[in-house]
Amino acid sequence: MPTTHAEDRAVLSDHGLALDAGTPETWTALAADVLRGLTAEEKHLPPKWFYDAHGSALFDEICQQPEYYPTRAETALLEAQGAEIAAAFPARELVELGSGSSTKTPLLLAPLRAAGRLERYVQVDVSASAMAAAERRLTEAFPGLTVERRILDFTTQLAHLGRAPQGGRMVALLGSTIGNLEPVEVQAFLEQLRAQLGPDDTLLLGTDLVKAKADLVAAYNDAAGVTAQFNRNVLRVLNRELDADFNIHAFDHEAIWNPDLERIETRLRARGAQQARVRSLSLDVSFRDGEAIFTEISRKFRRETVAELYAAAGFELSGWFETNGVYALSLARPV
Repeated sequence: MPTTHAEDRAVLSDHGLALDAGTPETWTALAADVLRGLTAEEKHLPPKWFYDAHGSALFDEICQQPEYYPTRAETALLEAQGAEIAAAFPARELVELGSGSSTKTPLLLAPLRAAGRLERYVQVDVSASAMAAAERRLTEAFPGLTVERRILDFTTQLAHLGRAPQGGRMVALLGSTIGNLEPVEVQAFLEQLRAQLGPDDTLLLGTDLVKAKADLVAAYNDAAGVTAQFNRNVLRVLNRELDADFNIHAFDHEAIWNPDLERIETRLRARGAQQARVRSLSLDVSFRDGEAIFTEISRKFRRETVAELYAAAGFELSGWFETNGVYALSLARPV
């Protein structure tokens, strides 16, 4: 897990937890997020903590559910347009942000390798275990390709990526992960990324598009209940990593469409009044009956809003691939 940033250490200190200034690495970003989120008036936790190895496996299972269309749509786009993307931007390095188990990555790696220039693939994620499994699989599938792991939170630690090798870098953020960020966070992320990219570099971004409410809600409420398990997995992570005692089965999964903000909002709602202890932080967390933990937003986009996001951060939209108003891949270059 990424080590705690200065602002996170301040949060820890504000809650009476003495820090050893010489060993800040012992305090994880998870601890700070829990203190900040579960002591707030509206309790919340960042969705990045869903993705330990178990959470990544659950997400892969979500992607197989009939209701969950984004993965199928993005996969079809990569299969259909991967060669064109690679021919237009034959990068020497592919960096995948939020790579997780890298399930779709071969659909980019294969055409980039075929283009004859790709030398290195860099995984960027907060889950070391998920990346380790992907590294083994990809090293076997692509002999000679250098595969590197970077345990980073790409929303705050992009400076640690370093400059791209000569010849160009493609940075990919797939799965509409950008939709999990608030608008101000998207702006900050794109600006940070722009500062890391040179004139030969490019961004490949996956975005889910605005569509019928029924299709959107069903995608996050699959009949098999896998998304509900995935949502609750954040509590499993807290129980394991911070010695907490949340009763994960006492929280109901909830996903609703907010038409004003054009996003799905996901929560864990307490079934009955209850209390949990986070022993590693000496923190008691109380819940009223029906009180919720806000766990994720999944924003949906339109082509014009994506172009506006790019322009505001110093990019230009240079390629757009769409499947019938369902999902889009876009390419952006620094200007």
